[in-house]
Amino acid sequence: MAFRENVARAVQKMANTNYLPKETDPEYYSFAEWLTDEQADLLCLMELNQPTTADFLYEEFGKSLEDTQRVLKELADLGVIVTANVKGVDIYVMIIIVPGVYEMLVINKDLVEAHPEIARGFDEYTLKHFEDYLPNAPVGAGLMRVIPIEKAISGDTKAIKFDEVSYYIEKNKDHLCVTGCQCRRTRRMSGEGCGHLEDDMCIIMGAAADSIAKAGRGRKITASEAYEILRKAEDDGLVHQITNMEGKGRVFAICNCCPCSCLALRTSLYYNTHNASRSNYLAEVDKEKCTACGECVEYCPTNALKLGQKLCSKTPIEFVPSPSPEDHEWGPEMYNPDFRTNRENVVQTGTSPCKTACPAHIAVQGYIKLASQGRYIEALELIKKNNPFPAVCGRICPHNCESDCTRGDIDEPVAIDEIKKFIADQELNSDYRAIPKKTHAYGKKMAVIGAGPAGLSCAYYLAVDGYNVTVFDKNPVPGGMMTLGIPSFRLEKDVVNAEIGVLKDMGVEFKCGVEVGKDVTIKQLRNEGYKAFYLAIGAQGARRLGVEGEDAKGVLYGIDFLREVNLGNNIRLKGKVVVIGGGIVAIDVARSAVRFKSVENVQMYCLEQPSEMPALPEEIEEAQGEGVVINYGWGPKRILTEDGKVKGVEFKKCISVFDADGKFNPKYDESQTVNVEADRVLVSIGQTIEWGSLLEGLNIELGAGGRVIADSFTYATGEPDIFVGGDVYTGPKYVIDAIAAGKEGAVSMHRSAWEGQSLILGRNKREFKSLDKDNLDKDEIVKGFDNTRRQRITRRSGKEKMFIDSRRTFTEEQMKKETARCLGCGATIIDQNRCIGCGVCTSKCKFDAIHLVHSFDAPEYFFADLDKITEDGKKLRKEKIAARLAKESGK
Repeated sequence: MAFRENVARAVQKMANTNYLPKETDPEYYSFAEWLTDEQADLLCLMELNQPTTADFLYEEFGKSLEDTQRVLKELADLGVIVTANVKGVDIYVMIIIVPGVYEMLVINKDLVEAHPEIARGFDEYTLKHFEDYLPNAPVGAGLMRVIPIEKAISGDTKAIKFDEVSYYIEKNKDHLCVTGCQCRRTRRMSGEGCGHLEDDMCIIMGAAADSIAKAGRGRKITASEAYEILRKAEDDGLVHQITNMEGKGRVFAICNCCPCSCLALRTSLYYNTHNASRSNYLAEVDKEKCTACGECVEYCPTNALKLGQKLCSKTPIEFVPSPSPEDHEWGPEMYNPDFRTNRENVVQTGTSPCKTACPAHIAVQGYIKLASQGRYIEALELIKKNNPFPAVCGRICPHNCESDCTRGDIDEPVAIDEIKKFIADQELNSDYRAIPKKTHAYGKKMAVIGAGPAGLSCAYYLAVDGYNVTVFDKNPVPGGMMTLGIPSFRLEKDVVNAEIGVLKDMGVEFKCGVEVGKDVTIKQLRNEGYKAFYLAIGAQGARRLGVEGEDAKGVLYGIDFLREVNLGNNIRLKGKVVVIGGGIVAIDVARSAVRFKSVENVQMYCLEQPSEMPALPEEIEEAQGEGVVINYGWGPKRILTEDGKVKGVEFKKCISVFDADGKFNPKYDESQTVNVEADRVLVSIGQTIEWGSLLEGLNIELGAGGRVIADSFTYATGEPDIFVGGDVYTGPKYVIDAIAAGKEGAVSMHRSAWEGQSLILGRNKREFKSLDKDNLDKDEIVKGFDNTRRQRITRRSGKEKMFIDSRRTFTEEQMKKETARCLGCGATIIDQNRCIGCGVCTSKCKFDAIHLVHSFDAPEYFFADLDKITEDGKKLRKEKIAARLAKESGK
């Protein structure tokens, strides 16, 4: 198409530039395909921000009054100009291109989807056009600026009305409508959505609201509805922003923005020029109150907050804030174009070892503090943000958090699992159930295949998001290995069922006894309307020994044995029992076997030496205490049989289990053997994945051990709507690992279910780093803490060697004493050069540890003063840069 000068002239007026746009400029190509000549010609007669009428324009336009009215109405309907009826007269206004015309055009969903170049131009224009201006912008002088969450500044006596969101709502209470977010729509159309969806996000005010509602592209709302939208946005951790540069409180929109899609926030984040977006406030952290729970860090839109340490070090740690354009030269080397993927949770020097070590990165320090204050429900809610099964994990977790606990370097680690168990049991032992509030009402159907910890975790977080979730499992009961693999003396089934009951109360549907692939296929489920699938069937098959005699009568696989025991089926076990294996499942098998009254003795034979055993030390100790004899360094050579029945096992000496690279590669001395009598042999050397026909016809690739090959971050497979997690991806691991994977699976499923959403953009990688414990000044640290010893659990007498968990929960007194032992290693660190004063952090803190402080007195700005603002900013920057350089040089 030939260059259209009238379109370029019209756009030049809207953009208020001193140059005529070229064909390749976004402000030109966004309009050139669809703006008619008469529309462009009429726009050239209008003045920016100056109200006008058809009566005033029609003569110069050279058309009749009726035609002029028609073209003005067309432009208003498109969203190029805004209109209002004042005392019976239709008034029309040309508004600034950003924020203004572009947003109005993108609100027009039919137009922008017919002409995606509008969205592309909006994206390109907002990124490139302000590059030179932004480093010089003073506080709050962006074309949009942050306005704080009002309750975060409610105690500020210096607060001014245009820092309060209610001022704008009340001023425009009769002229409000809500529309979809234009930035999110733009991102969606380019396939760069972040999972934050576009509907009912932006509150339009004044004449623009009336114009949009009249055109049918927005929904009229009351002030009460507007406040509810704002409250919901705050719950979701979104940032309030207002259109800027009109002065006198003239704002046409309050937007509820996420940093991963908002094009206005992007200008600050991409160029690292936070002043432009900043409110008159900055956040400050009270490190003494802070527990490094990480809630504020997770929601901070600019990554100004990161987790650090609170404990004193031998070599002092100094946090250096990021450079600011206020006193530095600024160019591409200072930009952060990958801000949507390179977010960091922790400062370089690290944070609390407990949160870092936990596979789900639960806020350990945070829930311990809440428990110490008697705030048990809040502690439970905090745990469930990353682990919906705290009662289960309080009983069976390998507690990496305790293994890395700083207190363990002083005397003994804090009994974190026991504290968690106490918190969870407050719910189990009361009528109250912590049913989470649904954050959305998405309503789409989601299928989870496998009712083990990964699948149930995924289902939980999908249900929180308001999806209709169905969990399919071929077993007769849900729970996977929690129900069928872990014996009741470690995890009683009423505990598992109670936490699964929460999912049922949330509306999750369970279809047990249904094997997907056999009874119903994924193709059929797709036809039934399921939008995404999570495959988490676990590793429920037994690994074979591959030795002579393995098929003899009397040989049983440990995982099958545990399943029958947990289902209450009749199993005959007597005489001498040999358990082959050294992992935690083998320990469970041996401890279960020793509980059969007709069993004479139970001996375990494993390849490993004590320090190499994969089973946990406390589980080994308990097994030995119950009479299980463990024989180290032996591997099975063959099963000894007589008339097809087990008679014993011949073992050979294992001289090494791992090679120099730490890989499993056992070596044997075949000359050393031993024959062991056995009436039953229980084999527990590992598990396999039994896919059946589930994957038939699907583009899903399997790797070693039958594990699915998938993306390590998103768990995406070769099928765009299928994700995996738990043992089918990692191989057999612990429940807490599966729980962590389930939550990430839910995030991916949500994003995949909606058009144009990326699986990675704006997504927290949840990477954490532990502080350097060798650098801690432990002598100084212990001065502030008592030397109370670690609390010990007691046991219910008479329950030993029964299928009942004899371990008691801490008393409240024990819990209080144990929580007092926590050293409080971590705290949030704030980089105030990146803070934009939104107040989102304050709304997430349970400890009153972070507040907004009135730090600036930026005025309202006027678009007409933009050139002067730029020049004044350049002059001030030059002075500050010179002052910094002089200081650094010692002059």
